[in-house]
Amino acid sequence: MLKDENKIDFESALAPWLGKTVKLKDYFLQESLNTNNLNLTKEQVVVLKILHDQDGINQNELAFLTLRNKSSLTRLLSNMERNCYITRHQSTVDKRIKHVYLTQLGKDTFQKIKPILKNVMKTIEHGISDQEKEQMITTLKKIQHNLNSKIESI
Repeated sequence: MLKDENKIDFESALAPWLGKTVKLKDYFLQESLNTNNLNLTKEQVVVLKILHDQDGINQNELAFLTLRNKSSLTRLLSNMERNCYITRHQSTVDKRIKHVYLTQLGKDTFQKIKPILKNVMKTIEHGISDQEKEQMITTLKKIQHNLNSKIESI
């Protein structure tokens, strides 16, 4: 039998609630993409969104922004390139650097995704006041800061 000091109160701890919420959000997004006949993953949607905002970004910056290591990002980008969503071009200044660009199909696909993303956000925020939303964002930023501080010290 566990002593009281070794028990974890999962009902009042933030981590399990965050984890379950992220899984539900990811599932809802994936189902929304599937329903609209978009054969994309959440990770691919993130890349399309970043490239929509910063077309031509280099792979190292993209890895940082997506919180992915270089090899997993390379696999993701290879898959997206094979499906004609992106193209990669070697830097003329430094041959080790590749810049990533949206193709016309990638641009068109992102335009199809935008209303889906808006609906996902609308669904998530339904019944939540602006004040509650602001407080939640503040709290999530604190959690991210706490985790980043620990990660940097490892």
